[in-house]
Amino acid sequence: MPGKATVTYFHHSGFSVAVDSTLLVFDYWRGDNNEVREEDALTQNDFKDFEQVLFFVSHEHPDHFDPAIYEFKHLKKVRYIIADDMPDDAHGERIGVGEVRRYGDVKVKAFGSTDLGVSFYISAGGLNIFFAGDLNLWHWREESTLRQITQAEHLYYGCVEQILGNPMDLCFFPVDPRMGGMYEAGANHFIMALKPRVFIPMHWHGRIEVAAGYARRCRTKFTEGLALTAVREKAEITFEPRGLNIRVFPSEERENMLKRKMRSNQAEAVREALDSLESDPFAESDLPIEDITE
Repeated sequence: MPGKATVTYFHHSGFSVAVDSTLLVFDYWRGDNNEVREEDALTQNDFKDFEQVLFFVSHEHPDHFDPAIYEFKHLKKVRYIIADDMPDDAHGERIGVGEVRRYGDVKVKAFGSTDLGVSFYISAGGLNIFFAGDLNLWHWREESTLRQITQAEHLYYGCVEQILGNPMDLCFFPVDPRMGGMYEAGANHFIMALKPRVFIPMHWHGRIEVAAGYARRCRTKFTEGLALTAVREKAEITFEPRGLNIRVFPSEERENMLKRKMRSNQAEAVREALDSLESDPFAESDLPIEDITE
């Protein structure tokens, strides 16, 4: 039986994944400037169709940990799984590298990171989902020394080696253009090593063209790239044994923008048609007009 997941993008590295009766919420963050508007923020209404809601916090950096997630801690169906090095006042069940937790039919294992915290490997609804957090090959080729780059590579390859052999249907991984040259080196290596069936870039710091461009370039016979770039943009993914079916649903904001653009294009076409009727139809003709009228 095929597995099915519905992925919703919020901001930066924040996503939710609906699998069967469970909603997984990863590194939810509304942004420094409220990029996730109040009307687009998570609410209890998002949880009504699920038996359990699992919030994941990969590490304590503000762009991955929004205290707003605790607005739902009074709900019995909501649980928080957080990295074991989170601050003492952070609420949730702590998990360290190599540890495993079970929540009903959902299995969660923590892997390492090349920054703070952990990465998450989740098995749910017959699917295997990997959320990298800040696991990446963090290098600045135009600024770092060769020694620093070598150290970053050694740390990164060591973390990835521990993940090898785990099948991945869905993968969320950083593609951060701030690193400059070869910013996608970590993502490229991860795709070659793990071969996730669907790769979704994240942590691209508002550069929509980076996310969309990389999702196109990263495609292989094993991996499909998928970029979700607008708040509440959604993808419904069905994982068949021999293929994928992906349907993308634009956010309400993007859908309204597309409708406005379509109306504008239609209006422009009408104006051009009217202009052509009002002008002299023979103005550009090479017919001998004078001879015809005599």
